Amino acid sequence: MSKVLIDRAPLRPISKWGRVSYRVFRGIGRLILKPLWGLKVEGLDRLPVGVAYVIAPVHRSYVDFAVVAAVIPREVRFMAKDSVWKWRWLGRFIEFNGSFPVDREHVDRDALRRCEDAVAGGDPVVMFPEGRRKDGPVVEELFDGPSFVACRNRVPIVPIAIGGSVEAMPRGAKMIHPARVRVVIGEPIYPDVPPTGRVPRRAVSDNTEHLRDVLQSLYDSVR
Repeated sequence: MSKVLIDRAPLRPISKWGRVSYRVFRGIGRLILKPLWGLKVEGLDRLPVGVAYVIAPVHRSYVDFAVVAAVIPREVRFMAKDSVWKWRWLGRFIEFNGSFPVDREHVDRDALRRCEDAVAGGDPVVMFPEGRRKDGPVVEELFDGPSFVACRNRVPIVPIAIGGSVEAMPRGAKMIHPARVRVVIGEPIYPDVPPTGRVPRRAVSDNTEHLRDVLQSLYDSVR
């Protein structure tokens, strides 16, 4: 499927109209989600200003991407599962708004390079460190992708916990439901790496473990 439906060309900057489109749909989403979910956000003042960063949310529901898009005041780029591109119109639309695909069945180096291109271009990028949606209260082993991108590009990771999204759209549900959704944005995690040169592998794994601890603490506070 990836070879047929997905353009693997280098990541292109978001066009002016792509950014306008993103803002319009983000505004519509806020108008819908705030009354439906009583959406509350804590920690907006912790978001870095004027720099790119990696956004690392806990992932428990399909609607997590909508929650993140609604609460972050900048245009952000999503690394989205490549199965979305089986609907060509949907894939092209989210590409127009800045997103790009990832093959979750294999190590996708193209997707990691696109994440690096995104932050190099000044845009925040969303990478769910748990990979797929998970169940339960425990933040288990994380992938190293977010830490890899953050360490290599010397940008911070912003951990985000989302509480209530499971009730907003439970696993297997076809529609969203009224719920109480709360978001807590944690303090940015700045990678402990040399200012230039090669990034030690241990620095990436240590950063991932620290991120897991922070996400667990944040998630405990919103459940």
